[in-house]
Amino acid sequence: MDLALLRTFVTVHRAGSFTRAAALLGLSQPAVTSQIRTLERQLGRPLFLRQPRGVTPTTIGDELAHKAAPHLDALVEIVETGLDEESSMRTLHLAGPPEFTAERALPALTSLAGQGGLSYALRASFGTADEVLEGLASGHHDLAIATARPRGALLTATPLCDEEHVLIAGERWAARLGAGGPASGGLGPGGLGRGGLDPGGLGRGEALPLENLPVVEVHETLPFVSRYWAAVFDACPAASGAVIVPDLRAVLACTASGAGLAVLPRYLCADALKRGDVVALLEPPVPPLRTYFLVVRTGTLAMPHIARAHEWLLRAAVEWS
Repeated sequence: MDLALLRTFVTVHRAGSFTRAAALLGLSQPAVTSQIRTLERQLGRPLFLRQPRGVTPTTIGDELAHKAAPHLDALVEIVETGLDEESSMRTLHLAGPPEFTAERALPALTSLAGQGGLSYALRASFGTADEVLEGLASGHHDLAIATARPRGALLTATPLCDEEHVLIAGERWAARLGAGGPASGGLGPGGLGRGGLDPGGLGRGEALPLENLPVVEVHETLPFVSRYWAAVFDACPAASGAVIVPDLRAVLACTASGAGLAVLPRYLCADALKRGDVVALLEPPVPPLRTYFLVVRTGTLAMPHIARAHEWLLRAAVEWS
């Protein structure tokens, strides 16, 4: 059997479309279609089901991909690195959300280099979950960190860690809400309901209607605040963004400076909480969590540089949760 046909088949299987596979292989779409049809004729079985948007592998197609992909990846590894030790350096392309990747993943991977163990170059890019998964499927990344589990057989996801979310505010707003420090115990759930703040839930300080509370967020839709309100209060926040900035680290800085309240991952604001730059307004018995996934294209863990980074991040994540 022609290995070029198998390589095209595996690329289509991972890409989920003839068009995307053609771009990755540097071929025309008709050439890719012709190669897949030739392989299907040789095997006497259909390998893909054509869909309005892309293709879906048949059971036989999935079985062939799972058997063939690791061996093809190993051959590509040999060809690309060669036998010369000087050419053995591979490049790992990592993608993920900017804050988590910068604060968690990259320090973990570069610490491996500090132990003399990083045998590859590292390139990182940032994006939303949809963007990094799309880039991974298209072959632009080797490893992705995402807050959504991908569907289908093209990508394989492993839970990495859980992220706890905290409702915080700067000292000025915390004092006005009666949560000026640990002694106050924070706000009770009755103090932040659907319609506004309940004076009985505040402890000390002035009762403020919820719609008058300034919110610092990463998007106009208030994704972090809305998720927190739904999980803790079973309600939708009746608030609008006072400051919208597309980086959680900037959200923290604005909140600490007194711009309003925000919901942030605990790992990101833990130091600021210890210093007293911000105050946790509420400590619910069951805090809202968000799960991160470590995602690869199916079969690529056979490649040593991807497998090692994957394993190292999973080991590091034990200390994060």
